[in-house]
Amino acid sequence: MSEQVFNQATLAKYDGQQGQPAYVAVDGVVYDVTGVEAWAGGKHHGNLAGQELTAVIDGKSPHGRKVLAKLPVVGKYEA
Repeated sequence: MSEQVFNQATLAKYDGQQGQPAYVAVDGVVYDVTGVEAWAGGKHHGNLAGQELTAVIDGKSPHGRKVLAKLPVVGKYEA
């Protein structure tokens, strides 16, 4: 099975709303945050699932990228 490739429009569909999974992209990798309690409803501290969040996690997140290792990778992101 080939790796799924997301762009801005396809990633936006995975916003954690109305039964959709919640995905976020960081540095070209798309992660599934659906099962993460802090991302319930596709929202986490003002950030929304279905978006590319590299600048947020690098510049504003207190935990940085270390949390990404615990998340399932679902594909890659190409702007």
